[in-house]
Amino acid sequence: MATVFETRLIGNIGKDAVVKTMERGVIAINFPVAHNKNWKDKRTGETKTKTTWINCTIWKKEGANLRILDFLKKGALVELEGTPFPKAYPNEDGSIRSEIRLNVSKTNVLRPAKCEENIGEDLVDREECEDSYDTSIEDFTLDEDDF
Repeated sequence: MATVFETRLIGNIGKDAVVKTMERGVIAINFPVAHNKNWKDKRTGETKTKTTWINCTIWKKEGANLRILDFLKKGALVELEGTPFPKAYPNEDGSIRSEIRLNVSKTNVLRPAKCEENIGEDLVDREECEDSYDTSIEDFTLDEDDF
């Protein structure tokens, strides 16, 4: 019997996506996504937040459409689906660092990042960003042609 191990993640991108060309023409698009868990401390009544960072990768083949890079900007709210996997490696001091990574198979931009010309703390209306974003792209799904 086949098994499935997929994760759905909704969070904000922490910094603009970076493209890295790997061996054999494979392209990795890497970006971190923050997942916030909010709760109210029962003793103090104070609202607290714990942020978990997940490093995400979208895999493409050389020559594939990279239009998604226009949307993977710091501050964008995204919904991602993919396969999670842990990664561990040694730090310079010899300690082991571990992280959660997500190989993304489906991407949906729920809210684009703020327009650069509007730096305020308030969210920017979609109409104000029309010149910066092509909102006709709703979903980025990996196709068999991508590999």
